[in-house]
Amino acid sequence: MTYEENVSQQGGLHSRKGSPDWWLFFTKFLRHGTKIAAFVPSSPWMAQGVVKGIDFSKARCVLELGAGTGPITSELLKRVKGSCRVLIVERDPDFCKRLRQRFPEADIAEADALNLDQLLAERKIDRLDHVFCGLPLPSFSPESRDHVLDIIARHLSATGTFRQLTHMPWVYYPLYRRYFTRVDFHMVFRNLPPAGFYVCRGPRAAVTDPPQLAPMPGIV
Repeated sequence: MTYEENVSQQGGLHSRKGSPDWWLFFTKFLRHGTKIAAFVPSSPWMAQGVVKGIDFSKARCVLELGAGTGPITSELLKRVKGSCRVLIVERDPDFCKRLRQRFPEADIAEADALNLDQLLAERKIDRLDHVFCGLPLPSFSPESRDHVLDIIARHLSATGTFRQLTHMPWVYYPLYRRYFTRVDFHMVFRNLPPAGFYVCRGPRAAVTDPPQLAPMPGIV
């Protein structure tokens, strides 16, 4: 099976309406340059890899930040069980429209990750079992990155994980070690370009929220 056939079967190549997902993603990349973490959506193998090892039957709530056109979203929604909630956060209006076309029953918030505290409070979510992040956190200002990861640290369960996608394998390992006591990296070669993800556990002491926060530098 070709890459295109595999992606198409999982809903990642074409949306219900309009242009293919990869084309929407690519045009965003051309428009925003390095503010976009990649020029095409994550591959099915990346989506399957990043959720590997999770017992969704024991999870109460999972969160995805920076969903883009939804390859990770699709995998999550296929795997969640019982009463587990899935909250999808995406800032870009075009991506949100695409996500709502593909996943009409999903809880999709068109919002900035810097407002995550408010989103969780509105939904009465006090615990996150797993967080999947496609945002380019290393490109954030230190204050904004601290703010987002502090919110996650305060809500992440004792056995929870923070899973960060990256297209610069191993480069930011020291960065995530600053925030978590254990960080493992997993390479995914069957992705364009080859990429990977960090699985982080045990948040370190939360940082103090800065008085003013710069807007998020990019979208994914």
